[in-house]
Amino acid sequence: MQKIKSLMTRQGLKSPPESLSDLGAIESLRVPGKEEFRELREQPSDPQAEQELINSIEQVYFSADSFDIVKYELEKLPPILNLQELEEYRDKLKQQQAAELERVTSLQTGLQLAAVICTNGRRHLNIAKEGFTQASLGLLANQRKRQLLIGLLKSLRTIKTLQRTDVRLSEMLEEEDYPGAIQLCLECQKAASTFKHYSCISELNSKLQDTLEQIEEQLDVALSKICKNFDINHYTKVQQAYRLLGKTQTAMDQLHMHFTQAIHNTVFQVVLGYVELCAGNTDTKFQKLQYKDLCTHVTPDSYIPCLADLCKALWEVMLSYYRTMEWHEKHDNEDATTASEGSNMMGTEETNFDRGYIKKKLEHGLTRIWQDVQLKVKTYLLGTDLSIFKYDDFIFVLDIISRLMQVGEEFCGSKSEVLQESIRKQSVNYFKNYHRTRLDELRMFLENETWELCPVKSNFSILQLHEFKFMEQSRSPSVSPSKQPVSSSSKAATLFEQYCSGGNPFEIQANHKDEETEDVLASNGYESDEQEKSAYQEYDSDSDVPEELKRDYVDEQTGDAPVKSVSRETLKSRKKSDYSLNKVNAPILTNTTLNVIRLVGKYMQMMNILKPIAFDVIHFMSQLFDYYLYAIYTFFGRNDSLESTGLGLSSSRLRTTLNRIQESLIDLEVSADPTATLTAAEERKEKVPSPHLSHLVVLTSGDTLYGLAERVVATESLVFLAEQFEFLQPHLDAVMPAVKKPFLQQFYSQTVSTASELRKPIYWIVAGKAIDYEQMLLLMANVKWDVKEIMSQHNMYVDALLKEFEQFNRRLNDVSKRVRIPLPVSNILWEHCIRLANRTIVEGYANVKKCSNEGRALMQLDFQQFLMKLEKLTDIRPIPDKEFVETYIKAYYLTENDMERWIKEHREYSTKQLTNLVNVCLGSHINKKARQKLLAAIDDIDRPKR
Repeated sequence: MQKIKSLMTRQGLKSPPESLSDLGAIESLRVPGKEEFRELREQPSDPQAEQELINSIEQVYFSADSFDIVKYELEKLPPILNLQELEEYRDKLKQQQAAELERVTSLQTGLQLAAVICTNGRRHLNIAKEGFTQASLGLLANQRKRQLLIGLLKSLRTIKTLQRTDVRLSEMLEEEDYPGAIQLCLECQKAASTFKHYSCISELNSKLQDTLEQIEEQLDVALSKICKNFDINHYTKVQQAYRLLGKTQTAMDQLHMHFTQAIHNTVFQVVLGYVELCAGNTDTKFQKLQYKDLCTHVTPDSYIPCLADLCKALWEVMLSYYRTMEWHEKHDNEDATTASEGSNMMGTEETNFDRGYIKKKLEHGLTRIWQDVQLKVKTYLLGTDLSIFKYDDFIFVLDIISRLMQVGEEFCGSKSEVLQESIRKQSVNYFKNYHRTRLDELRMFLENETWELCPVKSNFSILQLHEFKFMEQSRSPSVSPSKQPVSSSSKAATLFEQYCSGGNPFEIQANHKDEETEDVLASNGYESDEQEKSAYQEYDSDSDVPEELKRDYVDEQTGDAPVKSVSRETLKSRKKSDYSLNKVNAPILTNTTLNVIRLVGKYMQMMNILKPIAFDVIHFMSQLFDYYLYAIYTFFGRNDSLESTGLGLSSSRLRTTLNRIQESLIDLEVSADPTATLTAAEERKEKVPSPHLSHLVVLTSGDTLYGLAERVVATESLVFLAEQFEFLQPHLDAVMPAVKKPFLQQFYSQTVSTASELRKPIYWIVAGKAIDYEQMLLLMANVKWDVKEIMSQHNMYVDALLKEFEQFNRRLNDVSKRVRIPLPVSNILWEHCIRLANRTIVEGYANVKKCSNEGRALMQLDFQQFLMKLEKLTDIRPIPDKEFVETYIKAYYLTENDMERWIKEHREYSTKQLTNLVNVCLGSHINKKARQKLLAAIDDIDRPKR
């Protein structure tokens, strides 16, 4: 268009008209002459060729008006002019001019047509204005205004209703109808957004937003109340309200924050209450203390009640969380069922996402909340020194913590490592001090023990003692945890299920021990005089028992067991009254034994409550048994001459056990060495001085068989104690850590099982003194064995020996009137005495200087007479060491060759006894060289012994 204007200017034409007033200018355009039209008609009519011709016009022709075309063209002329080229160039310019003018002419025609159309349009507009009057348009305007006013009236009525919702919202909040209040508020906000173009609505909308925020604040307060007292209806309203707000995830985050805060506030208020109560004043300084510092102000007297209340309050918090999870599980299932019936996929996906988030949050919160509970209780536990507590009080603390750990395991499956470690350290330290004190007390008891029988009933069982009630008492909510074995029925129901509807597992119960009584002691070993009388009336009815057998038993009126050794076959053959009397006899134990058993029960209580210290407790229990065993051995069984007999009275296992006890437990030093190292001093703290037998116990009187009654009570009480440990082994094995079970197995196999083995060395001392074996050797030395004829009468030493046995039997009867002598004990005593007598006989024969064949026959006669009379005094069969004597006597008849082989096969005889056989028996009919050969064989046998 700019090019056209420029060209029209160059040709003397005006610009195209810009308004109707300029249309007149179009008429003044110059019309080309006939010659120019002729030239124009000669121009190509092809539009494309015409366009190319126009495009070939130089841009300089379309520049500013001050451009001088003539000058421009003249300057372009070459130095040497060519007419033909000039004419051709002129023709080209004319063609370009003609093509451009053609375009300008066409544009001029179009502009003229546009001017005509505009003129006609203006004329028609004037006609329309005159045809439609302003009255008609005014009518339409009024109608529109009426409609607007009607709409405004409706809006004002709605606004008036919105203004009145404040009162209703307040009523709903007072009634805790949070879902209804939020629903109403949201509806009002929606309505207000419709009328937001009114200025009054802007203030109302702001007020509604403030109201909604206020509802959320009250809703948060209502949510916090759930933490201490879960109410299903209350929580349902709160959750519905948060769902309407679309903030279910936010609600769950807030809920966990409230639970954490509830734990902190609860424990602080409980402890603060006890601290202020014990302080006895209204000083508020305690309120400013940190919880950790506050716990250090709890007094020992209020420690247990405060701990119980602390656990009760924490239980309420955890129970509320448990019931919260139950509520969500139930409603999640209902929502899932509803969603499966609906068709809104978008809403279902969003709900599922919220439900998944809440589930994960709740599951994660279990561990978090329990961790907070553990830390709070741990802080409380470490705030007081428990070492000053009495045993029962300490056990009660463990009892509560054990129940709390059970709650934690049911709550979130936690092993309560934090609580276990804190209480384990305190328990081990407490228990070490407690155990050390008990060991010292045990030493005192043992040193003051006179080894008198403690009369208990025949049906006595350790389960009848208070300390073992926890092993058999049925578990119930009102009984403390340590006294409640888990039954098959209670395994199915957790504590949360038991106490979900009410009650608290940490309620402190009255001390049941005041109401319980132990009925274990008896008069003279019988539950009543009537029972004692009836038992012996039955025994007195044995009128058909031969007098000789009756004489072998104790006086029936004493109620004691038979002292004569009785074989199992003999028992079976006698009347039932005899066997029944033996069975109803009560266990043999002392007051010290009973105290040790009670201690074991207390130790097991602690171990049952706090299984992580099971190994420490069992180790200390084993020390109680070790010390008791060592004391019995020290008092009644230590005799260096025993080992020289070669009879193996003390097994290698027993000797190893005694050595281990002496090295690990017994403090043999009289006074502490000031130069000893700290380690040595610490080791000595773990040891106990060796006990000393009370001076009231006399073991040197032959009339009492050298304290046999005391020895029986002591030894058999140890055997009874070992039996109780055997009874407890399954319980100990159940709580012992797997890696420590070899210790328990070794304790039972190497120590407990050796208790009965102490009988041999202890009763051997009695047997060695009860009969005068030295007197028998002197009598045998006076016998003439080189007689020339067969004797029909035995020697007097046999009668003397038998009298010794009869006196031993009478003394045994006298002792049995004081203490029941069990069958194994009487058997061992008789066995020891007979074995010593037989070995004394062999020793007497080995002292013989001269002996004939008739003298050897006399030896056989004497021994057979001894056996015949002895078998009437005892039922032990076979007679111990009978072959020992007979084999030695028969060796007198062996030849030289047989004797050499016999010597090598019978190493049980001493060198002196074997040498006597060679010198006395064979000396008369073998040469010196043969004798030397046999003596050399004896020396070869004796050399390894040396």
